Formats: sequence, structure tokens, C-alpha cells
Amino acid sequence: MLALQPGGPPVRRLLVIGAHSDDLEIGCLGTVLALLRAEPDLTVHWVVLAAPHARGDEARESAEAILSSAAEHHVEVHAFRDGYLPHTAAGVKDAFEDLKSRVDPQVVITHARDDLHQDHRLVCELTWNTFRDHLILEYEIPKWDGDLGRPNVYVPLGADVVDRKLEVLASHFGSQRDKHWFDGELFRGLMRLRGMECRAPSGYAEAFFGRKLMLVTTEEVLGA
Repeated sequence: MLALQPGGPPVRRLLVIGAHSDDLEIGCLGTVLALLRAEPDLTVHWVVLAAPHARGDEARESAEAILSSAAEHHVEVHAFRDGYLPHTAAGVKDAFEDLKSRVDPQVVITHARDDLHQDHRLVCELTWNTFRDHLILEYEIPKWDGDLGRPNVYVPLGADVVDRKLEVLASHFGSQRDKHWFDGELFRGLMRLRGMECRAPSGYAEAFFGRKLMLVTTEEVLGA
């Protein structure tokens, strides 16, 4: 498998966006943890859009526990109604426009375009509308809809990172524990599957959809 390791600047400005309080932890927490370990100067902007009431508290507590080792981090939790983001799209769009005025990330991680949850799809659409000159990776969320696809970007994870991801999910999201899909074996199984697909040394990986990538072959590297 081809692994690209450009000689440009390291990732130091990361924006991660999730519709709900546990989406980021399920979809890309392993990757965030790996980047935090690899890049001591990393700044992370962590944005959750539909997390009212107790779920907002869960989102904040989880994010603070995860990002404590970052050089700088910013956690934004909005209280849009879960399941209704497309019906409040103007307000969500305003939140994205405000974010664009304050944040210039090198990499943006967001929901997948073909995710069948309506909130997830809107977040993906607005991410692409807002951050047109950025590298965007789309993460996957396993759920009842059976909409997992064929990702094309893989991030191998160490076994300790996998364990830490599962620990965070188990300890910070009490409101979700009775859901049939909120299960550590399921989350581990998906990482094991993606690890097999990319021959990760540990056997585990997270996978993403990279719809538009640019390979820079000159000394001038965008996003420096």
C-alpha cells in the first residue's frame, strides 16, 4: 500500500466537527490521539453542533479529557436540536460562517457525505461549502442504517490508542449506554476491519473518505 509522507510542514492546526456529542469520539478519536502524540505543537478546534442539555456536558467533559495534552485547544458545543439540523439549517450555517472567520485549519475532519443520518449529511455539506481550500477527511459512524462505505484513507493506530478511545467512549457518554449500537466490541471491530484493510502493524486503524486531495510536488506547500 502506498503511504504518502510529504516533506511539507507538519499538521499543527486541526479542526474536527461532529453533529452529536459522541460522533467525534466514535469516528476519529484514535486519529486525534495519534496526532496529539506525534505533534506537540498541535492546536485543535473541537466543534459539536447538536448537543443540548446533558449531552452538551458529556461533549465538553470528553473533549477536555482528550485535548488536555494539546498545545492549544478550543471546544465549542452548540445546542441545536438533535435530529433536526436540516430544519434549522440557517442557524447551523451561521455557526459555520462564524467558525470560518476565526479558524484556518490545515486539516478538517468531518462527517461522510453518504452518511444516512440527516444531521451528519448537513454537517458534511456545510463543511465543504465553508472550507473550500482545505484538506477535508470524512469519518464513518457505524449504525443501524448500514451505510458504511469503502474508505480510501487509513490511519493505523497503536493498541494503546485503541484502548484509550474505547475508555473515553465508555466513561463519558452515560446517556448513550442503553443504545444497541453503543458497544465497545462494535467500535473495536470496525477499527480491526480497517486495520486489516491497510495492514496496520497493530491490526487496528481508523478510515476516512478523502474526496479531494492535492499532491504538492514543488517547494511551495499550501497551508504552511
